[in-house]
Amino acid sequence: MAHAKPFYITTPIYYVNAAPHLGTAYCTILCDVQARYRRAMGYDVKFLTGMDEHGQKVAEAAQAHGLSPQAWCDSQAPLFKNLWEQLEISMDDFIRTTEPRQYKAVQHLWNKMKDSGFLYKGSYDGWYCVPEETYFTENQVRKSDEEHHTQHQHLCPDCGRPLQRVQEESYFFKLSAFQDKLLALYDEHPDFVQPAFRMNEVRSFVAGGLQDLSVSRTSFDWGVPVPFDEKHVTYVWFDALLNYMTAVGYGQDGTDAACEFALRWPADYHVVGKDIIRFHCVIWPAMLMALGEALPKHVFAHGFLTVRNPETGAAEKMSKSRGNAIAPADVIDLLGIEGYRYYFMTDVIHGEDSAISFERMEQVYNADLANSWGNLVSRSLTMSAKYFDGKTPELGEWASHENVLRDCASAAVPRYRESMERMDYVGAKNAVMELIHAANLYIEQSAPWNVAKDEARRGELVDIIANLLESIRISAHLLMPFMPQTSAETLRRMGLEEQVASTDLVEVCAWGGLVSQREVIKGEALFPRLSSHKE
Repeated sequence: MAHAKPFYITTPIYYVNAAPHLGTAYCTILCDVQARYRRAMGYDVKFLTGMDEHGQKVAEAAQAHGLSPQAWCDSQAPLFKNLWEQLEISMDDFIRTTEPRQYKAVQHLWNKMKDSGFLYKGSYDGWYCVPEETYFTENQVRKSDEEHHTQHQHLCPDCGRPLQRVQEESYFFKLSAFQDKLLALYDEHPDFVQPAFRMNEVRSFVAGGLQDLSVSRTSFDWGVPVPFDEKHVTYVWFDALLNYMTAVGYGQDGTDAACEFALRWPADYHVVGKDIIRFHCVIWPAMLMALGEALPKHVFAHGFLTVRNPETGAAEKMSKSRGNAIAPADVIDLLGIEGYRYYFMTDVIHGEDSAISFERMEQVYNADLANSWGNLVSRSLTMSAKYFDGKTPELGEWASHENVLRDCASAAVPRYRESMERMDYVGAKNAVMELIHAANLYIEQSAPWNVAKDEARRGELVDIIANLLESIRISAHLLMPFMPQTSAETLRRMGLEEQVASTDLVEVCAWGGLVSQREVIKGEALFPRLSSHKE
């Protein structure tokens, strides 16, 4: 695929202070669906995810478990990798910030920053939130109602937990120097931050004024040392953000690394949670401007998955610290892997917060997958096998005949593509489900079981079954990024194994790709109906 257009997409790298949860998986599947779609469109895709292993939060988690930081990180890596394998995540690279390539890249970053003139040494005296790994000024913090002035009166404006007072020597990055350049970036590239309302939040933050950023620590040592001042270690975000370039060769030796960087950078999409857009849409582009490197094309910020508080009824952010995080295993037990992927990608508006529940999961699964998609596949393949000796029909000139399903499919594909390319997976799903619903209605209206009774209507029966199978074939390709295994299984049951790995979605979804006289296998139900929900 030497001449294919490159496409580079990244998740955030995830903290290893606890096991991956539903929100972590949600972001990763968001990227996986886009990566699979782009591969199906013929792009040369690189899909990166990984683990953020440095910083005070990780060091404290390791200490709480009686392990060294490195041993703790090593114990967490399989939890992420195994879940990603289970959820059919097609990542091309998994980066850990404790790897030699990241160490080398971060030290290279320090030397480049020193030469840039945007780095200086000073002293930091202010507030720090360990869980959020974020610095706050005096006028940003919240204060509790306690009588006595202690550090516990100073609360994180993001998470509400007590802040630590930090007083230490530090290197600073001149973030304040980039205010005008960042505002110009947002004006010139209004789609840099997506969805659009997130851009408004970012612009407002920058327009309010930027403080220089403390980018080194001396009070603990779990991090990459500053190469020219080794009593300092790198602030975790100054380290972590660089992973996106490290993974495509930044700071590495050799022509292969240089070629990879030239091919892959800048990234097409960083997909992140809305809580870290400040780092990705303000600090990261400012760092890149200081280095003279290209900026990522888009940062897509998704919302939080929320759950109902049983006591108050209010929707709350799902988080490990609140103890309300739903375990991925619980959803897998209910929906299976492909049902899990489908629900979170097609029933959640990805730029906004979305409330989830087991009851809603079951409702979507039964309506879309069991009753609509699975039922269409089962009925149509059963009829094809019954009426055409276990095969697809002998097709002839069938594809040129006017019919409602051909028109529906022809309209669905461009709508689907437009939606997928702006990460509107709900819109993409709606385009496919319209075709599936139309095909189910077509069965009732054409009544092939009656047509089959009259040998004189054999040609009409061929058209009916071919139209249904072709609608299924196209739907399977369009659903492939969401549910790769069941889509592949559907094509195999139609004798179309050679189409499973197609890298030309537009061509393969053109009406008329069904093949005559292929063996048809009904098989077991793709999505057995669920009869009760968990609470």
